Amino acid sequence: MDFDGTLGDTTALIVRTTQAAIRELGLPARSDEECASMIGLRLVEIPPVLFPEAKVDCDLYAATYRRLFHEFDTDGAVQLYPHVIDTLKLLNKQGVILTIASSRSRNTLVKYIENLGLKDIIRYVLGADDVKEGKPHPEGICKTLEKFNIPADQAVMVGDTVFDIEMGLNAGTKTCGVTYGNGSRASLAKADWLIDDFRQLKELI
Repeated sequence: MDFDGTLGDTTALIVRTTQAAIRELGLPARSDEECASMIGLRLVEIPPVLFPEAKVDCDLYAATYRRLFHEFDTDGAVQLYPHVIDTLKLLNKQGVILTIASSRSRNTLVKYIENLGLKDIIRYVLGADDVKEGKPHPEGICKTLEKFNIPADQAVMVGDTVFDIEMGLNAGTKTCGVTYGNGSRASLAKADWLIDDFRQLKELI
């Protein structure tokens, strides 16, 4: 599973941070929608996509973003989407192996998992710094499948962006797009399933 836009509602915080980084670095203005469309990419991968006309120091952008995100990420700034915790608890009780592959840094990802009550439910976590290749490259999923010795066709990648769906397709898994996150129904069209509410996932697995 993905985290941002799938389990945790981080969109407002991410957009706020992105806009603040743009202003601080003097980068070309971008709309909130354009900033949100970058969710799913690793920080160092964002500048060439979001500012193709500018020469941006990707490492400086990432460092600036991380500093500002830490400043804005106050208690309660991120909450789980409706029905996430109950659905994950049920799937876990049924023996489903629940893991996360995220473009977020491992430190903040682990913090959210602990603070939002997911620590005893999520079996394995891969952050951006745990892989060499970011989404939509399948490395994150492949490492997870290898760890648990699970065939790709017995796994499902759940996410809210085209990067998540393409990651699953590249790894050979089933894919499920959630329509309440950062991706449009059109961008998630390649997914095997689309759900409007996270609790619908228990009907598919």
